[in-house]
Amino acid sequence: MSDSTFTPRVFSGIKPSGGLTLGNYLGAIKRWVDMQDGAMETLYCSVDLHAITVWQDPATLKTGTREIAAGMLASGIDPEKSILFNQSQVPEHTQLGWILNCVARMGWMNRMTQFKDKAGKNAEKASLGLYAYPSLMAADILLYHATHVPVGEDQKQHVELTRDIAAKFNNDFGVDFFPMTEPVIEGPATRVMNLRDGTKKMSKSGESDMERINMLDDADTIAKKFKKARTDPEGIPESVEGLEGRPEAANLVNIYAGLANSSPQAVVTEYAGAGWGTFKPALAELAVEKLAPISDEMKRLMDDPAEIDRKLARGAQRAREIATPVLERTYDIVGLLRS
Repeated sequence: MSDSTFTPRVFSGIKPSGGLTLGNYLGAIKRWVDMQDGAMETLYCSVDLHAITVWQDPATLKTGTREIAAGMLASGIDPEKSILFNQSQVPEHTQLGWILNCVARMGWMNRMTQFKDKAGKNAEKASLGLYAYPSLMAADILLYHATHVPVGEDQKQHVELTRDIAAKFNNDFGVDFFPMTEPVIEGPATRVMNLRDGTKKMSKSGESDMERINMLDDADTIAKKFKKARTDPEGIPESVEGLEGRPEAANLVNIYAGLANSSPQAVVTEYAGAGWGTFKPALAELAVEKLAPISDEMKRLMDDPAEIDRKLARGAQRAREIATPVLERTYDIVGLLRS
């Protein structure tokens, strides 16, 4: 392997805690489907090792891992075009993760905002895994020499940390081994917000189910949730500038644009002057049209877990074909003996 030759390669993953939401679909999976038809190799992963940074019910975690895979497959991820796998079946992730733990600096980890957000006032009771998981995330990426990582704006800091770790490793050992991975942030709905509070991200772990659209919601539930989504007294403006300072309104317009493969400006142009009583039913109809086939296929796949497991196992085998030589070279650079 030439240390300085990097195959254009995409890596990204979703944590299997809770269920898949519209935010996962528009912010990640839909974009991944588009990227697998490009010039770059694509690897997509259910990052189950990240899920256990907080306690998980074992049976629920297994189901969640399969649901992530089912959602990707139902949305159009083709296991012949992309490598689809779950993280824990590729032990090289944790092996490289430990080496990168020894490269990353405490000061870098202390600056990671997501730990502060998730640990809150009980940081002393949080797991070491929750604190250190950004280093494992760097290993997820660098294990495949991934050159590009599609992420939401809130994950950009993790890619920056990955670049810092890669640069320090290369500098410490005088090599040009790990690439400077680029974050890919694009599209109108890269960060889908809460339907009840447009200042918060749509989350699988939110207090109320009305805050989010689940990928397994039926048509009536989707329509009900959009009907009850929070808005403001003003209608649809003529330009996107009119959405400034209106987080709930901007969120619904962005969701519509993401589902329609359009732009927020095109959406407000189409609906300029309309009230929410007109826009919300149109958004619900569009969402049902786009999501119902995915939901139906997800349910079919979840009824056959053995099929999902076969696809994940095959994906893990293919992932290890890339990961093993990268890890072996890393051991050699660091001076670790490996049989």
